[in-house]
Amino acid sequence: MRFQFIHAADLHIDSPFAALGAKDAGVAATFAAAGRKAVEALIEETIASGARFLVIAGDVFDGDWKDVSTGLFFARQLGKLERAGVRTYLIKGNHDAENVMSRRLDYPPGVHLFETRKGQTALIEDLRVALHGRSFADRAVPADFLAGYAQPRKGWLNIGVLHTSLDGSAGHDPYAPCTVQDLARFGYDYWALGHIHAASVVSQEPWVVYPGNIQGRSPRETGPKGAMRVTVEDGRIVAVEPMILDAARWALARAELGGLEDEATIASAIDAALAAAHAQSDGRPLAVRLTLTGVTSAHARLMARAEEWRDEARALGFRLAEDCWVESLRVETSAPLAVVSHDPDALDVPGLLTATAQDPAFLTDIAELVASVAGKAPPGVLEALAARTTADWASRARDLLLGAR
Repeated sequence: MRFQFIHAADLHIDSPFAALGAKDAGVAATFAAAGRKAVEALIEETIASGARFLVIAGDVFDGDWKDVSTGLFFARQLGKLERAGVRTYLIKGNHDAENVMSRRLDYPPGVHLFETRKGQTALIEDLRVALHGRSFADRAVPADFLAGYAQPRKGWLNIGVLHTSLDGSAGHDPYAPCTVQDLARFGYDYWALGHIHAASVVSQEPWVVYPGNIQGRSPRETGPKGAMRVTVEDGRIVAVEPMILDAARWALARAELGGLEDEATIASAIDAALAAAHAQSDGRPLAVRLTLTGVTSAHARLMARAEEWRDEARALGFRLAEDCWVESLRVETSAPLAVVSHDPDALDVPGLLTATAQDPAFLTDIAELVASVAGKAPPGVLEALAARTTADWASRARDLLLGAR
């Protein structure tokens, strides 16, 4: 017997895009709508592929809803699966555990929500599939959370459903920590994981798989997003393939400006970098975080006019496509080595500014200023502040002054 099932996770329905809204309300609206469109694509593709069931490994929602429409939207989508004869098996993740309103949401009869008190097994008799899972009751889960999962059902395909960070992942809080070896000891055929937003086949013996989230939520979540299509033949998993579902996309682009000096050639390099990013978006709305790199004599001018170049880059993006938006522009270029003047009467402005930028008293002033800003900064700004040393900020101040001459 041959059949397929779909493994998804981290839908984060109606996730807010507050940072985007502060920059461009229209782009924020596009990405907010993309979250629901991705869920609709998940349901449509699950039905169209002939999959027998859908597994959702946690974080359906993104905390408490602003209103009941979020829950009603999800219930409506599950209703489509119900009418198509597709069963759904889901667990609550850490974000779902925060959601008080979702506890009152009624699911269709064909939906199995795993309970929170202990591990639970759901059987699909006609397919000889046993699914083992447990929902989060709270964000903090007990140390023995995984121990409550049942032993495998002999002669059946056993699927474990778990919302976990495994043994740690950068940028993600630790939830239900465990190792691949811990999972392998259960003897299941497939572990359907959630929580990590990057798709990854961690292991094939047994299969330990993160499908990633179905829609990128920030500039850190770039590239295609979706779910996994799993093919089973004669009780054995024979294929695990990505299924792309996202309705809008984030991208990181780099414009190499090494050796370029005049505005026209710099603009051409930016245009080429944006065109390359847009070509990989598969026609989806695109938000690009653009970085300018390379050694160029225009470095100080780029630093001093960074906002103007950001606006120029946005205009170039809109020339490519109405929905190609430059979310931010970072100047990470550097200046070539300075030529030393042999005129004793010449005022060495770059040298004076460089000396000032290296002065211990000036560095102390910069450190105090950065610390005062960090105490009031939102998370995104905090990351940017932490990424640079005091000497970096002093050098940037010098370059801004040089560019403003």
